Order: sequence, then structure tokens, then C-alpha cells
Amino acid sequence: MSRYRPPGPKKSPYITPVGMAALTAEQKAIWLRRREVVAALSAAAAEGDRSENAEYIYRKKELRELDRRIRYLQKRLPDLKVVEQKPASRERIYFGATVTLQDENEKTVVYRIVGPDEFDHEEFYISVDSPLARSLLKRELGEEVEVEVPSGRLVYYIADIAY
Repeated sequence: MSRYRPPGPKKSPYITPVGMAALTAEQKAIWLRRREVVAALSAAAAEGDRSENAEYIYRKKELRELDRRIRYLQKRLPDLKVVEQKPASRERIYFGATVTLQDENEKTVVYRIVGPDEFDHEEFYISVDSPLARSLLKRELGEEVEVEVPSGRLVYYIADIAY
């Protein structure tokens, strides 16, 4: 049995200006953290036997994780397209919209449609690639939307759209 996993589906290249600033700041912070880890790693390596040196093993693992994230950001950041302008029609849902939805029980939920690289930073952010966001895109205020989820089918009423 091999460890090969096929690559996942391609992510959308869109991101908000706030998300781009956060990723750029993360990249700078990771480079600074990497310097500290390399210094600690070289100090741990100077202590002698590396096979039983827990500090050395921990720092090598931490350095691998930092390098993996740096490689990902270096590949991903040039491909991203920052969506700065708001759409002409504010009555339809597009990328960057904050949408208020009501379900059948009149329970209200609020979501903001953002890029796949920034949806986990805030609680109410959802990725533009998610099934809910895909079913909401290009819908108008007041429409009903059916969303297929693993637990069944959900029906929402679009109560408000804001940008």
C-alpha cells in the first residue's frame, strides 16, 4: 500500500484584500520564526548525540512544518487574484457578499463568501468553493435556495445581502 494521494480539486484563486494582507503577514512572520528555529536547531545539534536529543528532533520537525507552509504560500500567493471592486448589482450574491439567510424555522444565520485560503479565520466565513456558497452565487434577494448537504436537504430564504 502506497502513501500516494491524488491532489485535491483546484481551489478558486479569489481572495479579499483583508485575506491577502493576512496571508502576506503570515508569510513574513513565518520567515522570522524560521530564523529562530534554525538558531535553536543549530544550538541543539551542537550538544552532541542527535539520535537521543529531543530538542534537536523537535526543532527538525518544527522546521519541516514551517518550510511546508512557506512552500505552499510561495506557490499560492502569486496565483491569487484580489477582488477589490464591489459588483454593480447589489441585489445579487457575488464573491465577498455577506448574506443573511433564514431557514424554515425562521432561524437566522449570516455568512460571508470569501476565498478558500481565508474562510477559517472567522467563524461566519465560508469558502466560495463550498456547496452552500456555490448554491448562493448569483441568487437574488428574496429567493429560496435549496442546498444539498450530507445530512439531507436544507432550504434557505435570502433575507439580506451586504457588501
